[in-house]
Amino acid sequence: MVKEGYFIKNRIIAWLEIFDISHHSVNRFLERERYEPFDLFSENKAYINLIGGTLSGDDTVIEKLYSNLNNSEFIGYYWSGKHQKAIKGINLITLYYTDVNGVSVPVNYRIYNKPDGKTKNDYLREMVDEVSEWGIKAEAITTDSWYSSKQNLKFFRDKGLNFGVGLAKNRSVRINKEKYVRIDSLDIPDDGLIVELKNFGKVKVFKRVFARRKYSLLCFIFYR
Repeated sequence: MVKEGYFIKNRIIAWLEIFDISHHSVNRFLERERYEPFDLFSENKAYINLIGGTLSGDDTVIEKLYSNLNNSEFIGYYWSGKHQKAIKGINLITLYYTDVNGVSVPVNYRIYNKPDGKTKNDYLREMVDEVSEWGIKAEAITTDSWYSSKQNLKFFRDKGLNFGVGLAKNRSVRINKEKYVRIDSLDIPDDGLIVELKNFGKVKVFKRVFARRKYSLLCFIFYR
């Protein structure tokens, strides 16, 4: 049976090693029987400037292709950008922080757990609130389009965060009080375009095209 503590320990050990955190910290971590998100932050806070950096929300699917769904509440089918389909695995949602000196570390995490009754967006907002309480005074946040709901955007704004987020190509925008149109119908110059995002307000939108990707259009917005 997959245990959350076992999974998290192995994942955090990998994080600590990737970000070249001291062996001392790894050893302290291994001595714990239960590892909580605050423990991750506590290990990493000494390496970062807590003021003025950028938060980044992301999630990944840890493949468990041959695991029995009945053996763990954490294993399910989740969309994988790598495979372009839903695969069996564990969905890990991570909040990173990059400080003003360019040092980047993970500072919070969640494992998607269906019985919680929460969405990945709920988890992200929880994590942002928590790291703020723990002492991080971020200037901005970045996410992909999965986390660009109007609820999240208003949450970022209310937290005083500038943001740069991906935007689905069917989102509705308008220019100068004209009729709302899909964002992918606009001719967006390389230096961006000021638009009104429906149910939110004014943002600056950019567009990038990738010829060799299944989803060739990427729109993203900046708010400050």
